[in-house]
Amino acid sequence: MSDIKLIVGGNLQDDAAAFVDAWHRAERGEEVKERALVFESWEALAQVLTGERYRLLKHVHAHPEPSISALARSLGRQYRRVHADVAALESAGLLARPQGAVHATADSLKADIRL
Repeated sequence: MSDIKLIVGGNLQDDAAAFVDAWHRAERGEEVKERALVFESWEALAQVLTGERYRLLKHVHAHPEPSISALARSLGRQYRRVHADVAALESAGLLARPQGAVHATADSLKADIRL
C-alpha cells in the first residue's frame, strides 16, 4: 500500500503545477507513485471523511473484512449504513472491494490544508 495525500483548498494553478512537476519527474525516469484526493473546502472533505467513516477506515486497515456484512457485524452497526459508508469511501479511493472483500487502499493519509 501507499500514502494518500489529502489536499484541502488551493486552486487550479496549484493543481496544474503539481501535475506538471510529476510529469517532468516521470520524463526523467523517476518513479512517480503519488496519490492525492483534492477537496475544494474543509466542508467537502468532511462530507466524505466523517468521524464514523474514519473509524470504519481505521478498522478495515487493521482488520480487512471478507464482506460488508462481516464489517457491519464487527462494528456493531446497521448493514445499510455501513454499506453507504463503504460506497462513499470506495468512490473516494480509500477502500477497495475485490471479490466483495473490504480493505483499505493506503497505509496513511497525509493532509495538506491550504489557507
